[in-house]
Amino acid sequence: MSDTRTEAGVPEARAGGRRDSASHEGAGRTQIADGVVAKIAGMAAREIGGVYAMGGGAARAVGAVRDAMTRGDSSVARGVAVEVGERQAAVDIDVVVEYGAAIQDLAAAVRRNVTTAIERMTGLEVTEINIKVDDIHLPDDDQGDEDASSEPRVQ
Repeated sequence: MSDTRTEAGVPEARAGGRRDSASHEGAGRTQIADGVVAKIAGMAAREIGGVYAMGGGAARAVGAVRDAMTRGDSSVARGVAVEVGERQAAVDIDVVVEYGAAIQDLAAAVRRNVTTAIERMTGLEVTEINIKVDDIHLPDDDQGDEDASSEPRVQ
């Protein structure tokens, strides 16, 4: 386990998918789980206009079933995978983009927002953010869902 100093001079250590930091005043340690970093990344990515949904097709399908069973509580980290080291994190994000959005600009905005959020909240340096665009959401996709749900299929 390594012992380095953060900008504030607080020692930090990392083990088992968690970033530990201990105060030099002997007050204790703080552990940040990988799932926490994934949730931060997921929230930050969703804040960008043009991101319709997160996760690949299979992840969205499984998530929809899970949401139905948990009364709509969606997973913030859906579509996000992270690797957290002692001082750095790498992030993979799967997104569905709204039709008409400039994908390169959207990806750059997601990278900026996710990097800022993770670095500000955890102190970890973000080394890379890989973005995979799985689908494009078309405006007609919503209309099809509304038509199908407005009329019963059987009487």
